[in-house]
Amino acid sequence: MKLENNKSGNGGVITLSNEIKEVGRLTYTIFPEDNKLIISFVLVHPEFEGRGMGKFLVEEAIKFSRENKWKVYPHCSYARAVMRRMNDVQDIFLQN
Repeated sequence: MKLENNKSGNGGVITLSNEIKEVGRLTYTIFPEDNKLIISFVLVHPEFEGRGMGKFLVEEAIKFSRENKWKVYPHCSYARAVMRRMNDVQDIFLQN
Protein backbone atom coordinates (compact mmCIF):
# COMPACT_ATOMS: atom_id res chain seq x y z
CA MET A 1 0.00 0.00 0.00
CA LYS A 2 1.17 3.49 -0.86
CA LEU A 3 0.08 6.71 0.86
CA GLU A 4 0.52 9.98 -1.01
CA ASN A 5 -0.23 13.47 0.30
CA ASN A 6 -1.09 15.96 -2.45
CA LYS A 7 -1.21 19.36 -0.75
CA SER A 8 -2.29 22.36 -2.80
CA GLY A 9 -2.59 25.76 -1.17
CA ASN A 10 -4.57 25.39 2.05
CA GLY A 11 -6.07 22.02 1.17
CA GLY A 12 -5.18 18.63 -0.06
CA VAL A 13 -5.92 14.97 -0.59
CA ILE A 14 -4.21 11.96 0.93
CA THR A 15 -4.64 8.91 -1.30
CA LEU A 16 -4.08 5.26 -0.45
CA SER A 17 -3.36 2.97 -3.39
CA ASN A 18 -2.36 -0.62 -3.98
CA GLU A 19 -0.28 -1.75 -6.94
CA ILE A 20 -3.27 -1.46 -9.27
CA LYS A 21 -5.63 1.31 -8.19
CA GLU A 22 -6.78 3.79 -5.57
CA VAL A 23 -8.11 2.21 -2.38
CA GLY A 24 -9.37 5.39 -0.73
CA ARG A 25 -8.82 9.08 -0.07
CA LEU A 26 -9.03 11.70 2.65
CA THR A 27 -9.59 15.39 1.93
CA TYR A 28 -8.50 18.15 4.27
CA THR A 29 -8.33 21.92 4.67
CA ILE A 30 -5.61 23.76 6.57
CA PHE A 31 -6.16 26.94 8.56
CA PRO A 32 -2.55 27.98 9.24
CA GLU A 33 -3.56 31.09 11.22
CA ASP A 34 -5.36 28.77 13.69
CA ASN A 35 -2.77 25.94 13.51
CA LYS A 36 -5.60 23.63 12.49
CA LEU A 37 -6.22 20.89 9.93
CA ILE A 38 -9.84 19.92 9.24
CA ILE A 39 -10.52 16.43 7.92
CA SER A 40 -13.41 17.00 5.53
CA PHE A 41 -14.06 13.58 4.07
CA VAL A 42 -12.79 10.01 4.15
CA LEU A 43 -13.70 7.61 1.36
CA VAL A 44 -12.75 3.96 1.02
CA HIS A 45 -13.92 2.31 -2.20
CA PRO A 46 -16.49 -0.43 -1.52
CA GLU A 47 -14.28 -3.39 -2.46
CA PHE A 48 -11.76 -2.35 0.23
CA GLU A 49 -14.18 -1.52 3.07
CA GLY A 50 -13.92 -3.27 6.42
CA ARG A 51 -10.15 -3.75 6.31
CA GLY A 52 -8.99 -0.69 8.27
CA MET A 53 -8.02 1.31 5.19
CA GLY A 54 -9.89 4.40 6.37
CA LYS A 55 -7.95 4.31 9.64
CA PHE A 56 -4.67 4.33 7.67
CA LEU A 57 -5.81 7.53 5.98
CA VAL A 58 -6.78 9.19 9.28
CA GLU A 59 -3.44 8.15 10.83
CA GLU A 60 -1.59 9.73 7.91
CA ALA A 61 -3.50 13.00 8.39
CA ILE A 62 -2.62 12.93 12.10
CA LYS A 63 1.05 12.32 11.28
CA PHE A 64 1.02 15.23 8.80
CA SER A 65 -0.62 17.47 11.42
CA ARG A 66 1.92 16.57 14.08
CA GLU A 67 4.81 17.30 11.70
CA ASN A 68 3.37 20.80 11.23
CA LYS A 69 2.30 21.33 14.87
CA TRP A 70 -1.38 21.60 13.91
CA LYS A 71 -4.46 20.46 15.81
CA VAL A 72 -6.96 18.21 14.00
CA TYR A 73 -10.69 18.79 13.76
CA PRO A 74 -12.43 15.77 12.19
CA HIS A 75 -15.48 17.28 10.48
CA CYS A 76 -16.03 13.86 8.86
CA SER A 77 -18.04 11.61 11.20
CA TYR A 78 -15.96 8.56 10.27
CA ALA A 79 -12.68 10.34 11.08
CA ARG A 80 -14.17 11.60 14.35
CA ALA A 81 -15.21 8.06 15.35
CA VAL A 82 -11.73 6.71 14.52
CA MET A 83 -10.00 9.45 16.52
CA ARG A 84 -12.29 8.91 19.52
CA ARG A 85 -11.12 5.29 19.67
CA MET A 86 -7.44 6.24 19.52
CA ASN A 87 -5.52 6.66 22.79
CA ASP A 88 -2.65 8.81 21.58
CA VAL A 89 -4.38 11.80 19.95
CA GLN A 90 -5.67 13.85 22.89
CA ASP A 91 -2.84 16.35 22.35
CA ILE A 92 -4.12 17.31 18.87
CA PHE A 93 -7.79 16.26 18.79
CA LEU A 94 -10.20 19.22 18.53
CA GLN A 95 -13.63 17.84 19.37
CA ASN A 96 -15.70 20.96 18.78
